[in-house]
Amino acid sequence: MNMLLWAAAGTGFTFLMTSLGAATVLLFRKQMSDQIQRTFLGFAAGVMIAASVWSLLIPAIEQAEEQGKIGWIPAAGGFLLGVGFLMLLDLVLPHLHPGSADPEGPPTALKRSTLMVLAVTLHNIPEGMAVGLSFVLAAQGNPDSPALTAALALALGIGIQNFPEGAAVSLPLRQEGMDARRAFLCGSLSGIVEPIFGILTVLMAGIILPVMPWLLAFAAGAMMYVVVEELIPEAHLGEHSHPGTLGVMAGFLVMMVLDVALG
Repeated sequence: MNMLLWAAAGTGFTFLMTSLGAATVLLFRKQMSDQIQRTFLGFAAGVMIAASVWSLLIPAIEQAEEQGKIGWIPAAGGFLLGVGFLMLLDLVLPHLHPGSADPEGPPTALKRSTLMVLAVTLHNIPEGMAVGLSFVLAAQGNPDSPALTAALALALGIGIQNFPEGAAVSLPLRQEGMDARRAFLCGSLSGIVEPIFGILTVLMAGIILPVMPWLLAFAAGAMMYVVVEELIPEAHLGEHSHPGTLGVMAGFLVMMVLDVALG
């Protein structure tokens, strides 16, 4: 029960940060500058890369070895499954990425605003799973286990990068003529899947424990797919890529320090 409460608090924090980012639409009507947007996108990519390695893949290998298995097999297999899962969702669900003119996925009559919210919501699923899985991993140890502080560090890192993500949804919607309050609501709700999937993961802990290494790697693969497919390309749009590059470096450094120092 304690881990469920911690997971609810951790994923609730990440959702709150998305909502706070979306709330910028109530203060500013203008779109973020290209350089600031590329920096934020790069920062989010850096956080997710570091989280995938330190918070997911390394624990997946260690967990598999503790179970007497070859560590890299579930790590590699789960990683590939996570990538394949996100690729499948990209193919079967219509969505529109912020800043893009053409929607992806099958043809649809849905509005651009709906497609944009679907895109960000889709990519928030592995983040919620990652936080939930980290708390499940922590639940296997004692309350003072370093795994708990590592889970808190992951929730903190994901939450930090969710702030610009919420703004990246609500501000473009406002630019397209949507009412500011509605744009805020859409941006905020794009992060609701994180607590949903995070808490579901904890509730299924008894079932998933035997395949925990695979699931940790699955979340890592899904997150890395988002980074390589969306965040890094969008962070480097335009002639000058230094803001996006420095954002990636900063995000990676922050998440690495959080994970190592708190873990």
